[in-house]
Amino acid sequence: MSTKNSSISPTGKVNTAVPAVYFQEVNQEQEGQRLDNFLLSRLKGVPKSRIYRIIRKGEVRVNKKREKPEYKLKTGDIVRIPPVRVAPPKEQIPPSAALQKLLNESVLYQDEQILVMNKPAGLPVHAGTGVKTGLIEALRHMYPALASLELVHRLDKGTSGCLLLAKTSKSLKLLSAQFKAGETKKIYHALVQGRWSPQQTEIDAPLLRQQEKNGERFVVVSPEGKSARTLFSVLEELHHATLVEASPLTGRTHQIRVHARLANCPIIGDEKYSEDAARQAFARQGIKRLCLHAASLTFVHPETGQTMTVAAPAEKQFDAALKVLRQAGD
Repeated sequence: MSTKNSSISPTGKVNTAVPAVYFQEVNQEQEGQRLDNFLLSRLKGVPKSRIYRIIRKGEVRVNKKREKPEYKLKTGDIVRIPPVRVAPPKEQIPPSAALQKLLNESVLYQDEQILVMNKPAGLPVHAGTGVKTGLIEALRHMYPALASLELVHRLDKGTSGCLLLAKTSKSLKLLSAQFKAGETKKIYHALVQGRWSPQQTEIDAPLLRQQEKNGERFVVVSPEGKSARTLFSVLEELHHATLVEASPLTGRTHQIRVHARLANCPIIGDEKYSEDAARQAFARQGIKRLCLHAASLTFVHPETGQTMTVAAPAEKQFDAALKVLRQAGD
């Protein structure tokens, strides 16, 4: 397929015909969505910088008028979407039968609006550099009828537990607003190195995201960063380790992991924020995963308005790590 003559349509498909302007009418589910996010969802794979450029240049129009990226769409709005030339999409690798079986067994709750998964540790939530298939891509392959399936939030690759997805644009908008406003309650269980002080019940330290040379994210405590607060409590004292409950009041990248390190009790198995020697020592005991698990998630259902809590049982590896540390203390 020639890159020169290909474009992406608002359905996210590549067209090999001569590119053409598209006009998309906004439906009720899309009402209230920002213009930039609307375009990102329609033009899959197009970089954000490209989206903002075509809005700024006036190539995108709403009801024949220029609008800013933050414009909130209304039902019945007609959005002019220009042809966007892109490279052909990379071929998606279908999930293996084993992964499909694992994901089917990991469904905690679902209805017509939402899906809650017990994300396996080691599985990224979406494809990226060097990763051809993530959880969201696998689920879209498994359930092709769920064309609007989107992640409401994210978990790190090494973290297991409750992950919320929306099946409709309206649900995504309402649930995302809850997360942004801090109206959800997230409880994590973490195995940390050393003895966590019972008096250390809250860490309030701003976090700043940085970019490593290899392109991966790294977060540091910095007064220049965004505010970040996490509540902690001791669940069980173990041999040279502690099982703690962590409840983030803000949703910063790697928040629990960085705050745990700040308390001199980094999470066991953390390749970014723990010392190599300690990590290797635990690995010799058979503990090789990031010992962080999203144990439960509380939110308001986007359709019924009812508050619901979904709990995720810990994975076998997490339970095995707990057993090893308990036995080491006997």
